[in-house]
Amino acid sequence: MATLAFPVPAVAEPQQLPRNVEAEAAMLGAMMIDNRLADDLVDKLEPGHFFEPVHGRIFAAIKTLRGNDMLVTPVTLRPMFDADEGMRELGGPAYLAGLTGSGAGLIGARQFAQQIYDLAMLRALVSVGRTLVDRAMDTSEEVNPRAQIELAEEELFKVAADGGSENTVKSFAQATTAAVKMAERALNSGGNLSGVTTGIDSINAKIGGMHHSDLMILAGRPGMGKTSLATNIAFNAARRWMRDMADGIAPKDSVGAKVAFFSLEMSADQLATRILAEQSQISSESLRMGKISRTEFAQLAAAAAELENLPLFIDDTGGLSIGALHTRVRRLQRRHNNEIGLVVVDYLQLLSGSGKSKDGNRVQEISEISRGLKTLAKDLNVPVLALSQLSRAVESREDKTPMLSDLRESGSIEQDADMVWFVYREDYYVASKEPKRPAEGDSSKIFEDHASWAAEMERVYGLAELIIAKQRHGATGKVRMKFDPTITKFSDLADY
Repeated sequence: MATLAFPVPAVAEPQQLPRNVEAEAAMLGAMMIDNRLADDLVDKLEPGHFFEPVHGRIFAAIKTLRGNDMLVTPVTLRPMFDADEGMRELGGPAYLAGLTGSGAGLIGARQFAQQIYDLAMLRALVSVGRTLVDRAMDTSEEVNPRAQIELAEEELFKVAADGGSENTVKSFAQATTAAVKMAERALNSGGNLSGVTTGIDSINAKIGGMHHSDLMILAGRPGMGKTSLATNIAFNAARRWMRDMADGIAPKDSVGAKVAFFSLEMSADQLATRILAEQSQISSESLRMGKISRTEFAQLAAAAAELENLPLFIDDTGGLSIGALHTRVRRLQRRHNNEIGLVVVDYLQLLSGSGKSKDGNRVQEISEISRGLKTLAKDLNVPVLALSQLSRAVESREDKTPMLSDLRESGSIEQDADMVWFVYREDYYVASKEPKRPAEGDSSKIFEDHASWAAEMERVYGLAELIIAKQRHGATGKVRMKFDPTITKFSDLADY
């Protein structure tokens, strides 16, 4: 009886990760033969870029020896590998001498280094892809595809950013060229402004504008007007960019900026209402409650039409992590031709960390967030303005003027920041101390006390101070401004 023959499916060989172990060996041998090559290559790679773990440890040992200005040869490396189990499996310390047996790597060492790096990046991409698949397949805890996409984008960016150390080293000529360009920009803007404008001349004169890669902390107690000032600055920078583009000024020469505003507390329409109130000169409270005339509505519509193309992009997603914030800023940069020139975060304490802290230490989390904001400023070469709450210690003092020690929850905020600003309004505290309002029949003392308070309130009403408590680029000090609470606008005293 004939038997049926079924085709046996071929068993596919498992795919191997991208690697070139021979190139790793040849390059390490070349570095031991010619230590000048070692000096040239140690900063271009990391031990983790090697597929063979022993090669990674040899590279790390070479880097250590050259860092101590010691000769690198199989003989000087041998004591560092006497107890290395991986080296024993490859033949023991004699393996080091074997690496130098062929001088082939001397010719192509730099090309080998580039290939080792490229293959490491491919392996990292494979790892990100596999992790992404595993997370997407696992629905046991939470189904949140958007969070997974943002996490994957963050990991992909880390892969793309890895190994760029050789590009960060600038010659003195390059550094001075950048410094001269900054000075030229300040000169062309009429002086006092080498960074992005705040739109308030007195602040620009004090700080020279908001500089690229700087982290600026704007802090204050509730009711001081932190969000109002940040919104004013964001609007002023975006409007200046819009006007400069209309005037034909090159983007690199503009002191304005496209602005990314991350509002973790207020909604986008609330921020838009503040801006429209300021521009139409209508009370924001009247706008919210609809208490406006037809004429005022026409003013509002005109202001809205004028600002239709304002390059101010508001993300009002609540509960963002510092990693998600990085991802969203980079996404905006890609969409807008890398022209986002200012990032505003309102406010720092509403961001969350990576969640890796097992003990839930809030101080450590805030430290992670402040470091993350500084890293964002440096990586994207843009100024980052982050708002921060102050501790209640201010309220317990007779003098309510804020100081650096009042920064809430972490000293690392002060440490990571290039500038720390405090916004302070004395009228807020004077208003809270209003004595009993006099009525007919009250004693003269009550009338006198209230009259004295009213005179003090008249003296300080509408005045505000921006206290520059830390500045890496210049002097600290105070800037006096005018604050109009009806339209939540800060402006120069000279304008009044």
